[in-house]
Amino acid sequence: MAFHNRVTALLDIEHPVLLAPMDVVADGTLAAAVSSAGGLGLIGGGYGDGAWLEREFAAAGNTRVGCGFITWSLAKQPALLDRALDHAPAAVMLSFGDATPFAAKIRAAGAKLICQVQTLRQAQDAAGAGADVIVAQGTEAGGHGAARGTMTLVPEVADALPDVPVIAAGGIADGRGLAAALMLGAEGVLMGTRFYASQEAAGHAEAKRRIVKGTGDDTLRSIVFDISRRNVWPDPYNGRVMRNAHATKWFGRETELMQNAEGEAARYARARDAADFDVAAVIAGEALGLIHDLPNAGEIVTRTVAQAEDLLQKGAQR
Repeated sequence: MAFHNRVTALLDIEHPVLLAPMDVVADGTLAAAVSSAGGLGLIGGGYGDGAWLEREFAAAGNTRVGCGFITWSLAKQPALLDRALDHAPAAVMLSFGDATPFAAKIRAAGAKLICQVQTLRQAQDAAGAGADVIVAQGTEAGGHGAARGTMTLVPEVADALPDVPVIAAGGIADGRGLAAALMLGAEGVLMGTRFYASQEAAGHAEAKRRIVKGTGDDTLRSIVFDISRRNVWPDPYNGRVMRNAHATKWFGRETELMQNAEGEAARYARARDAADFDVAAVIAGEALGLIHDLPNAGEIVTRTVAQAEDLLQKGAQR
């Protein structure tokens, strides 16, 4: 069984498996590894650092990759999009904001526009903006997101927008997730936490160790880590991270944390520089409970696809 569908055709990839453009963690090396295995690697443009972006496209070499941006942050320095498009990315993924101001430029440059959404209304707006592919992200995902669960959001978006292929994100870490996503009406998956726990990911070894050791119960959604790094996001977004001493102390006490922001922000910055993850956040989703090793990113792609193929074949036989 081979997964040939609109996503693989539009993105010109062998497997419908995409790397989430995680800020800093999804660098050029990791993106290239995912693409080389037949998926699509997306460099994490994040909040926007032009020099970093140039270095990571260079690190990806001649491998065909894309990149992703936080849309509301990109709007503050739109020239970053031009720098990315200068590298002829296969796709540009925009998340958390209106893609309309950037859509025409992306498509005119020959890149595919991928829009990540967290609600049906956002999906409809993305389609109206000309998205080639929509990523329906459930609240199980690591990092920033909203409230809808993957299980219901994906089929609702797929049903409402039959002309736009949908990719599922949130809580997916193996072939079971890919097979389930296909049954829900998606035509691929986007994985972040699973690729964070890979050899190539640009994350700290201790952060990866905690992901492998943890369970889905070890995460929470809050704005504690955003307050602590003085980067609170617009509504309705908050972030899922691994629970640690800092998050546990301040969860439910966010107003008090804001009142102590100066001291706590300095403490948090020191912890982040020292890789002290009892204070600094490991940004990961509920899928960490399905992760038990640190393979190469290419192995993650091939293993995910093979497991999904096996499950779907067995299901068809039954």
